[in-house]
Amino acid sequence: MLKSDAPPSHKTPSARGGTPVPKDSKRTQHAAGFLRQGESGEPGAGSTLIADAVVDQEASQSATSTLEPSLPSLATRPAGEIEFKLLVDADRMAHFNAAPVIAANARNKGTRKHLKSVYYDTPERMLRRNGLSLRVRQNGARFVQTVKTDAADDPLRRGEWEANVTSLAPDLALAMPFIPEKLRSQLETQPLEAVFTADIHRRARMIDLPSGTVEIAFDQGELTAGDRSLPVSEIELELKSGSASTIYDLALRLAEHGAVKPSIRTKSARGFDLAAGRPPSARRPRKLRLDPSVTLDEAFATILRSCFLHLLQSLPAAEDGRNPEGVHQLRVALRRLRSALDLMRSVGALDNLDALRLEAKWLAQDLSAARDWDVFQLETLPTIARACPSIAGFDALGRVAAECRSDAYRKAHHALADRRCAVFLINLGGWIETRGWRNHIAAEDLGRLIEPAVNFAQRTLSEQHAKVLKRGRRFKSLSVEELHRVRLATKRLRYLGEFLLPLFADRKSARKFSRRLAGLQEELGAFNDMAVTAPLLDGLGAEAPDSAIAAAAIAGWQARASVGVQPSLQKTWRGFTAARVPWSRQAQQD
Repeated sequence: MLKSDAPPSHKTPSARGGTPVPKDSKRTQHAAGFLRQGESGEPGAGSTLIADAVVDQEASQSATSTLEPSLPSLATRPAGEIEFKLLVDADRMAHFNAAPVIAANARNKGTRKHLKSVYYDTPERMLRRNGLSLRVRQNGARFVQTVKTDAADDPLRRGEWEANVTSLAPDLALAMPFIPEKLRSQLETQPLEAVFTADIHRRARMIDLPSGTVEIAFDQGELTAGDRSLPVSEIELELKSGSASTIYDLALRLAEHGAVKPSIRTKSARGFDLAAGRPPSARRPRKLRLDPSVTLDEAFATILRSCFLHLLQSLPAAEDGRNPEGVHQLRVALRRLRSALDLMRSVGALDNLDALRLEAKWLAQDLSAARDWDVFQLETLPTIARACPSIAGFDALGRVAAECRSDAYRKAHHALADRRCAVFLINLGGWIETRGWRNHIAAEDLGRLIEPAVNFAQRTLSEQHAKVLKRGRRFKSLSVEELHRVRLATKRLRYLGEFLLPLFADRKSARKFSRRLAGLQEELGAFNDMAVTAPLLDGLGAEAPDSAIAAAAIAGWQARASVGVQPSLQKTWRGFTAARVPWSRQAQQD
């Protein structure tokens, strides 16, 4: 366990008269309200908080200059901490500090700070499990306690609240107002412990660009948890005023100057994984929440932010390579993104969609082999080897498969480290932040963006549902290739359902339809995994002649399994076709 200067103070909210303060009261963004405004249901509860938020002035002006007056401004969302990170090699930090965009736009040479931080949680990691972090940072003689939240639905924005304290020991009483009520009583009965420390040397400079002001911080140091340590070398971009697109503009110009890796993974997340001795996690995307009255423009923004967030959250695990779920979730995120971009085509001609979709497809292709070998080596081969203990050659086959898997991961890591990947991610984030689709839709089609999204959802889901049913006709007699086409259509319908069915979320039919659709896709996916095994075995045959018998056993097992799975797959198909679609008139009357 780490030690702080003093044991954590553990008080109730009424035990101290100190008042928590927002992060730097001189700034235009007062983070104290990021969550509170979203949580409050009282009329007018958030009015004073919005006034303190960063205003996306440039984005608002550029959008309203080309759109009809009825399209909403981009300046109405309250802001907490708005930041983006670029991971860089430590020996290149000075190189980036001298980049032309910084030299030409920095106010001065900046400030240097030595920041020492201690991160706290309960032994059961209650805060971490609920998306919260508690940190006390020392900067000279000043100690500041900070509560932060994980990104909820936006890659850039997080809740953040600060309060002055007297030492590196936390004062839980000052944190309580910003912790969900359901956790407060539990925290009052559980001790806090220091989990890890951060020792960071920071050089910070203010960059003034036409669209806004960004504080750029060059951070170098290390995280320490017990006898484990992890180096930190990153450029942190935090918006101070203006449009959040300024962050992406600056990030893109830095990416043109040298190799960077876009990231939203916090020091907190890295430190907790370090303390636990585990690789970065790869989470499934959060379920979308869309009000039935939302406009199509706002629905597009929410869907795309969700895809981008999922993509960025999957990157660390994919780059690390120890958790196979990383590559899997990154591929899922790219497929979801491509589906979302395709979804937008029906509104009108959008030239920039093709470029974004092409980049997403390129990256996904360079990840596909790694995922195929993950499934083969970690699932298919050991399962069959355990079932056939008398057959020799599985060990030799596994060694060759491991080499093939390593080669596939090297290809994936090369793609993720490519400047092309970084530029794609930064351009995508900037396009979503400014709602760039508005500027590429023909004037006669702009009115469709302010229509209710639920009408669009009904049409789109109905068309894709009909396509799945058409491809699945005579399901019992479909060939492997035809089942593959059904799988692709089903997968697209599932992604569209994840995006649009939240508009019907209060209906039982929506939940039932989602379950049956997910079940069908999973069974079709398992069937496809069997089909993918054949070309993998063909490649292994020449590499491992001594394991030919084991390879033949796997091929035979898969052939038998593909026949055996047919009755279950047909039953799942019948259940899917019988499910009431939630966008039907009958379902709307439920």
